[in-house]
Amino acid sequence: MIRPAATTITSKTARLCVLGVDPAVAGATGYGVVEFIGSTPRLLRFGALKLPARATFAARLREIHELIARLVAEFAPDAVAVESVFTALNMRTALKLAEVRGVVLLAAAQASIPAHSYSPREVKSSIAGYGAASKEQMQQMVSSALGLTECPEPADASDALAVALCHAHSFRARERLLASITASPARVRPGSAASATKNTLRNQTRAARISGL
Repeated sequence: MIRPAATTITSKTARLCVLGVDPAVAGATGYGVVEFIGSTPRLLRFGALKLPARATFAARLREIHELIARLVAEFAPDAVAVESVFTALNMRTALKLAEVRGVVLLAAAQASIPAHSYSPREVKSSIAGYGAASKEQMQQMVSSALGLTECPEPADASDALAVALCHAHSFRARERLLASITASPARVRPGSAASATKNTLRNQTRAARISGL
């Protein structure tokens, strides 16, 4: 069930809104929308879409695409962050999960919103500090980061919020690095590795902000 969004903030401080998605083949697909005003995160909505066991795979793809499209239309996120395919899955499940990710990425592309993928280990390292954190530890860290009194349920929704937070951390880190390089132009020589890094970061930042132009 989709929860009501909180009151919109009108601050002029830089805003970053991220829709995180934890795709699933047979289980629930988690989603979470997090907004940052400066460095302060605010939870806007979270939940999980679980269809009846008898639902066909085609119906699952359609429902997931429609859900993401609705969330994108309502919140106009700056980015969609999706958990990548877990490499330990068997080939059949991995292929189906890739199709689920595909409809999520399609919904983002249709709204001209950049999408980013993060592996489970990357998400855990970003949120909990190490890549082997348990689901319970991840729920606790997500709850703490968002200032919640209870852990987000179900776990699929918590995973989606973790992916959203992971992207926000990565985006802010790139912004800080680009700002530090830009602030010292004398140290950056054309054609140098630092110059290439600066150009790459500038392009990544521009792409991440494309929906706000």
